[in-house]
Amino acid sequence: MEIRDAVKEDARELAYLINLAGEGLPEHLWRGMVEGDESPMEVGAGRAARDEGSFSYTNARVCTENGELLGMILSYRQSDPYEAGDPAGYPDMIRPLVMLEAQAPGTWYVNALATYEKHRGRGVARRLIEDAEVRARSQGCNRLSLIVASENVGARRLYEHLGFEDVDTLPVVPYPGCRHGGDWVLMTRRL
Repeated sequence: MEIRDAVKEDARELAYLINLAGEGLPEHLWRGMVEGDESPMEVGAGRAARDEGSFSYTNARVCTENGELLGMILSYRQSDPYEAGDPAGYPDMIRPLVMLEAQAPGTWYVNALATYEKHRGRGVARRLIEDAEVRARSQGCNRLSLIVASENVGARRLYEHLGFEDVDTLPVVPYPGCRHGGDWVLMTRRL
């Protein structure tokens, strides 16, 4: 297995994996951006193919084996100070995520981490987190942060095993296609 920077041509797979990591919330949001005959996943692929923005292939790294993409991580340094703006300006289901992100300024934020189902249990996610640690240190960050659904037991178990600890929680606001309820959990880990 090797880890490399994502390229624009990975955008379709990035959109799929980001939606998987985002508990279906990205696809729900992309539905509101559809124009003409395009599908929500095509909207997501278009957004992933952008050269700028936090949701861009430029912030993604992928794990591959023999040319096959196994998983990806979308991560970057959070601004410090973190300026969330007026929480009322965000859709209800996004608001708790933004409020939790705001509690981890200056951290290396893991926005999305996902492995294709058939490749789980092979250490892909662990390798991607280790790669993010190297990138975080190179940017002067001393902590990693991420947000996960409390009911996503497998992901929580992995993050706890990797040394992440709960910082705060806010309730998940249900949305069409919502895969987990409970709370969104902000977790951090010192490097």
